[in-house]
Amino acid sequence: MSHVLDQFRLDGKTALVTGGTKGLGLAMATALAEAGAEIALCSRNLQEARVAADAITQATGRRAVGFLADVTSSTSVQELAEACQQSLGPIDILINNAGCNIRKPLAEISDADWDLVIDTSVKGSFYCSRAFLPGMIQRKFGRVINLGSIMSFVSLPGRASYATAKSALLGLTRTLALEAAPAGVTVNLICPGPFETPMNRVLMDDPAAYQAFMSRIPLGRWGQPTELGGAVVFLCSAAGGFMTGSQLVIDGGWTAQ
Repeated sequence: MSHVLDQFRLDGKTALVTGGTKGLGLAMATALAEAGAEIALCSRNLQEARVAADAITQATGRRAVGFLADVTSSTSVQELAEACQQSLGPIDILINNAGCNIRKPLAEISDADWDLVIDTSVKGSFYCSRAFLPGMIQRKFGRVINLGSIMSFVSLPGRASYATAKSALLGLTRTLALEAAPAGVTVNLICPGPFETPMNRVLMDDPAAYQAFMSRIPLGRWGQPTELGGAVVFLCSAAGGFMTGSQLVIDGGWTAQ
């Protein structure tokens, strides 16, 4: 007799997590490995990718491999796809996690600032989806998760580029979900609120900014990266097989207000 928890197992699956060397990416990659998946991590820093992959293997006993890739380059992403295929075989799960945030008022955002944020989140997710999603459709199994944010729905001053990028991922997710659905492949958007990550360290170290964020979180605390683990395993497993084109908001209640 099967157990409900068996539906969450990912044995025999291989997952790629972009930007998976730290913060939410590393936490999600670790959770997927704990559920049984083999892991590919990519970063613009190969040594960091290899160190993170080794840490996942040591912690979970699952194979993990680090790769060098710049998701803002279509050529680099194609090279990543070839390297993953040679080393790990087909990718069953794609977590488009790579992203960055530049917090500036509109008048202070340079062209380079804007392009970096948009290209990393939006182009990166597009390039990686274009490289890996067709194979999933052909094999009639796959899971794609794009990393949105509560900024996919709400915003704050100084977040023009970030909110634009995360809002764009909402549209990309819905479109890809419709294209992949006939093959049984799902595409969803995870939308975290304030989490204690290296990207948010500048806010956490600023007492005024920290308290301003705390005042918006009904649960009264910032999220821990490990609290995304259950959500990502659910969406990538058989348990989440009927959920696609959706947004899973994990924000301590921020957007409920």
